[in-house]
Amino acid sequence: MVEIKTPEQIAKMREAGLVVAAIHRACAEAAVPGATTKDLDEVAAKVLADHGAKPNFLGYGGFPGNICTSVNDIVVHGIPDRGTVLKAGDLLSIDAGAIVDGWHGDAALTVFVGEGHSAELRELSRVTEESMWAGIAAVRKGNRLVDVSKAIEGYIRRQPLPASGKYGIVEDYGGHGIGSQMHMDPHLLNYVDRRRGRGPKLVPGMCLAIEPMVSLGTPKTHVLSDDWTVKTNDGTWSSHWEHSVALTEEGPLVLTAPDGGKAKLAELGVETAPDPLA
Repeated sequence: MVEIKTPEQIAKMREAGLVVAAIHRACAEAAVPGATTKDLDEVAAKVLADHGAKPNFLGYGGFPGNICTSVNDIVVHGIPDRGTVLKAGDLLSIDAGAIVDGWHGDAALTVFVGEGHSAELRELSRVTEESMWAGIAAVRKGNRLVDVSKAIEGYIRRQPLPASGKYGIVEDYGGHGIGSQMHMDPHLLNYVDRRRGRGPKLVPGMCLAIEPMVSLGTPKTHVLSDDWTVKTNDGTWSSHWEHSVALTEEGPLVLTAPDGGKAKLAELGVETAPDPLA
């Protein structure tokens, strides 16, 4: 069953989403050469405490961090630690979440650490982020879940190929429903799998975490012996972007974007719903 939220519940999710946005701002600023990924985890813990919010990653299935910090060829679920020291040229994804009064927020972004990144890496991040926004723009009444998947994949496939020869849309992980739990139905693929059908119809009250993960090579991944860290099979670097989105009667609201997604979706011809906290 897909959980349908009331406007009041969406307002609570918006509160959680703004905490996640604050975590991203603080962690991105702290992601400098010489910092450890544990340093970033401590920054996130402080932001959560300052906002009176709870972490939804810490302890989830035994996960030991407040955030996921995934560097270079690590796609998702990287565990913050003292041994991972960031250096100039690294590509870092920061996946963060928060709980406010039992309602969840979840989002990720890709950060360039220091200087020295190739044009190919910058384009990888841009393509991944823009494919996320294409998916968000497809969150509207009357569409089905597959329309979001189609928009994400379609955007990526239309881009010029990188020097590596291809973009790999990670197959084993995708987006999800979110609300009273962090991971809920429906599971959202970042590509179209016709065997799965069209998926549920998108209706007001649905909330989705939309999160493409794209590599410069294979879509195949494997999990390390810590049972969390996910790496690309071929060692190519990857990017991860994510926002949590609510569909309302007035349109989509990007719960984890400071402006609710208004500016970016306007570029795509989509009007966002009013911010319940404005």
